[in-house]
Amino acid sequence: MPKKVDHEARRSEIAQALWRIASTRGLDGVSLRDVAAEADISLGRLQHYFRTKDEMLLFALRHINVLADRRIRERLGALAPAAGQEPPPRTVLRECLAGMLPLDERSRIGTLVGAAYFARAIHDERLREEAREGIPKLAELFVSLLRSARERGELAEERALDPHTEAMLLISLVDGLTAYTLLGVQTGEEALHRLDAHLDRLFRSES
Repeated sequence: MPKKVDHEARRSEIAQALWRIASTRGLDGVSLRDVAAEADISLGRLQHYFRTKDEMLLFALRHINVLADRRIRERLGALAPAAGQEPPPRTVLRECLAGMLPLDERSRIGTLVGAAYFARAIHDERLREEAREGIPKLAELFVSLLRSARERGELAEERALDPHTEAMLLISLVDGLTAYTLLGVQTGEEALHRLDAHLDRLFRSES
């Protein structure tokens, strides 16, 4: 009988080949042929899974996001103080935001893939729509965490704070920290320190 092919596993292998290229020479000018060679498969076989570079970038970006989400959930699970208890809103928020920063090689590669995709999305309406889709969901998660913190009396300036504005400011802050970390303006540790400094202004001191 013919060997059954695990298509999702093959797609993942192709995405990993793309990540390896990104880690050594970026993605500018990288073609499907380059990725096929890195994955050690024929161009025809690669195009069986991805017809265009945009399709391949989109899958790689989604796959990285799934892995990042899994890592964040595992970290949050480890932080729970006892069975049945949820970590406080600030902790959840901090873990989510830190998980968006390029603090190790895998997250750095993921960020580079994302940057390449978003750069193309600026000039492509179909891709731009896909890129916009995830931001409102992320913002709504942060809004719910900030509202929960306000109900618990944990915010430093409860009356003046607008959760929707603060949620978008947090996303924008991490985007800026990410860019400067990739450019070498700051280290990952410095980016985390600046993120914590902002959260210190947003939340009441625990002391």
